[in-house]
Amino acid sequence: MASKRARDIMTGGVQCVGAHQTLLDAAKMMRDLKVGCLPICGDNNRLAGMVTDRDIVIKCVAEGIDPATVQAGSMQSKIHWIDAEADAGDVLSTMEQHQIKRLPVIDVKGGHQLVGMITEADLAKNLTDAQVAEFANRVYATT
Repeated sequence: MASKRARDIMTGGVQCVGAHQTLLDAAKMMRDLKVGCLPICGDNNRLAGMVTDRDIVIKCVAEGIDPATVQAGSMQSKIHWIDAEADAGDVLSTMEQHQIKRLPVIDVKGGHQLVGMITEADLAKNLTDAQVAEFANRVYATT
């Protein structure tokens, strides 16, 4: 059997919050979509960053800032992503190396567009128990 690719593992149909939309908009989208993280897309509809529910609470609300006054694009930080054609080993390596639980999938050959997201639930559904256990050990193990 051929090795699974990122596009085989990912959840498709990912919605972005626009860089110029507010964190309040992002929070409402997260609520409605029942997700804890959204990709941020710039004016060119390309991936510009990620924002999590935790980011909104810790970096905005807990600081006394009204989320309706902050653009999602201001939350941008270093973004890690994977090519849709990358194999499962590369997916795991990227997530382990950067200690991330969500990985955007980009179709490099298809205009560098965001095509999906890989989460821990996607890994659990698509990889072997041994691969999932190794991932959990590397991402969650405390030293």
